[in-house]
Amino acid sequence: MVKKKILITGGAGFIGGNFVHYILNKYPEYEVVNLDALTYAGELTKHQEVENLPNYHFTHIDITDKEQLSNLCIEKEFDYVIHFAAESHVDRSIANPEQFILTNVLGTQNLLQAAKQTKISKFIHISTDEVYGELDFDKTNFFTETTPLQPNSPYSASKASSDLLVRAYAETYQLPVNITRCSNNYGPFQFPEKLIPLTISKILNDKKVPIYGNGQNIRDWLHVYDHCTAIDAILHKGINGEVYNIGGHNEKTNLDVVRTIIHTIGKSEKLIEHVEDRLGHDKRYAIDPTKLEQLGWKPTYTFETGIRQTIDWYIKNKQWLNQVLNKKK
Repeated sequence: MVKKKILITGGAGFIGGNFVHYILNKYPEYEVVNLDALTYAGELTKHQEVENLPNYHFTHIDITDKEQLSNLCIEKEFDYVIHFAAESHVDRSIANPEQFILTNVLGTQNLLQAAKQTKISKFIHISTDEVYGELDFDKTNFFTETTPLQPNSPYSASKASSDLLVRAYAETYQLPVNITRCSNNYGPFQFPEKLIPLTISKILNDKKVPIYGNGQNIRDWLHVYDHCTAIDAILHKGINGEVYNIGGHNEKTNLDVVRTIIHTIGKSEKLIEHVEDRLGHDKRYAIDPTKLEQLGWKPTYTFETGIRQTIDWYIKNKQWLNQVLNKKK
């Protein structure tokens, strides 16, 4: 088998961390370098089972460090770069937009420049459906790859900006890129500030679960494993320069998600607490993944199957959850 060198940025985070496991399991001939700044949401205990593999390496680098990035890419001569590293929480972006610009925009530009110095075969930039703005509640309307970018939060604006930089490097320098825009992910190892792990954590401890506004905002939910298989398909089959939307066909209101978790664990809906709505809270996200499905990809998880598996995982891994929660404090 041909040995490939792959750089995964943000590999100590949720989606990137799951992708590290996926790649090492499916392609044991690949050499994987996990690059992460180890900010509040990054932790390496999730990689204890793989950290001693000869083809896995961790490097502690912040993508805002241009010199270190450049040196690493020149030294390793990566075949593939999969770029997950990003600040990603909307509430944090509202409180501190500057950090999102530094990491998501300038950090991405640094990585693009470093990748340009070497002859990579593919640069995949992991983005979000939030760059499209919001949809109304008409269930016939979906985001497609040609939907105009209309970001409504500092987070989504920073991701839209980085998307445009990636596109510019493809057009100007012929860098072989793909941009992926996914819907809301869930699954193992997600940092407990996001809706699903936060809700599970609160319910397991009989604490109130905060829901913004009336809870009727709709999201399309994608299991992180299905996201990993989608990136795999794009890495090996995607057409250079193309954008691919990744959606799970699982639209749920935030209130429905919380109720499902409560009922599955066997608790009371009295734990639900409606709080003041988030600033600029988008009504609905929904993705049409037809273009990606033409590469032969399909999601394997229904929300009902995936959420039960996810709840079971967090119950079985309370030690990890408590460790992360204590670190957060």
